[in-house]
Amino acid sequence: MKEISELNLPTDIRYTENHEYARPEDDRVRVGITDYAQDQLGDIVFVELPMEGDSFEKGQEFGTVESVKAVSELYMPISGEILAVNANLAEQPETVNTDPYNDGWMIEIKPDNPLDLDTLMSKDAYLDMLKGME
Repeated sequence: MKEISELNLPTDIRYTENHEYARPEDDRVRVGITDYAQDQLGDIVFVELPMEGDSFEKGQEFGTVESVKAVSELYMPISGEILAVNANLAEQPETVNTDPYNDGWMIEIKPDNPLDLDTLMSKDAYLDMLKGME
């Protein structure tokens, strides 16, 4: 397990209490799990994701991540429609462990309201939450 000081937590990303991230990219938002989440889960062996075109409300379960340790639900950081799903994770789920913010992204959504991103945590707020969990 990584120490909190060793975690990769980019500043251009917003974070949730459930350890998902939301990275705005033009008119869409890329979603995945944080470096902390993948580290806690251990070796990821399977990722179940929704279909393109599906819509979810903020906080609604949109998929699962299975590791050698556990199965963990994935929750929408903001409400929106699924525009793209990272199909590479079907064959290479371990990419979430090695590169959660780039090649290991899970879904891209069209937000119902882009301002909802402002309700999510900054890097500093997320880091404070993690420190409080120690």
